[in-house]
Amino acid sequence: MPMPRNLPAVTFVSVVLFFAGCASPRAAPAAVSALPVTDAATLAALDRVLAGDHRSTANRARDVHRHPKETLAFFGLRQDLTVMEVWPGGGWYTEVLAPVLRDRGRYIAASWDPKTDSKYMQDGLKAFAEKLASRPDLYGKATVAALQHPNELRPVPDGSVDMVLTFRNLHNWMAREAAEPMLAAMFRALKPGGILGIVEHRAADSVPQDPRAKSGYVRDDYAIALVEAAGFELIGKSDVNANPMDTKDHPQGVWSLPPTYREGDANRERYAAIGESDRFTLRFRKPL
Repeated sequence: MPMPRNLPAVTFVSVVLFFAGCASPRAAPAAVSALPVTDAATLAALDRVLAGDHRSTANRARDVHRHPKETLAFFGLRQDLTVMEVWPGGGWYTEVLAPVLRDRGRYIAASWDPKTDSKYMQDGLKAFAEKLASRPDLYGKATVAALQHPNELRPVPDGSVDMVLTFRNLHNWMAREAAEPMLAAMFRALKPGGILGIVEHRAADSVPQDPRAKSGYVRDDYAIALVEAAGFELIGKSDVNANPMDTKDHPQGVWSLPPTYREGDANRERYAAIGESDRFTLRFRKPL
């Protein structure tokens, strides 16, 4: 894949555009008129959910590496937003987002194509469905949609989502030469002014970017260029998920590190001391 070419509270307004020469006025999608800022009520809800008994000990143990409260606050999560999480996998962030959004907002899990011939993905979809069904009090209002290149690229109506979030997935799309159509699908899904939040394993700036990201690491400048090429504006960077101890030169790439430990017992203590990968955290906006 070549390098692609070459930003307060949330309120929602209905914008009606009148075009000269048109026979009748046409209503444009509602837009997010200001950048979202997480409010005190949402922060309190995050605290309650993160301490909830629905989260396993193993998932709680990853909070120290994944910083969910700080990450979601940086993105501007609010309880009244419609949020689409792209490729939630096993649902680590679903356990946080779906309960927080249950009463006043909406959580949409844009997952793999149910027609996929991948057994891994089919097993994952089944496990995710079972997870949602296990706690209807928390997940009963969650919606599951399909977003996967090449056959499922419109998981929601265009311009219907306030925020799109995805965690450690950009390298997966690069590996499949699908980053551009996936980002285009997210752009279409968002309202004008809507937010895209991305967390990804950060590659060293001194290493040329592998367009397939076989190591799992992506240079942040490369990621920014990809996302901006899809039409987004970069409006913020955070080091909340940075880990300077990650040397990024592991034999099995990012999967040498916890929680995967792909090398088994080899170097396990050293990898445990490093912790999870160094990650960039970026916030983009769909222009108004």
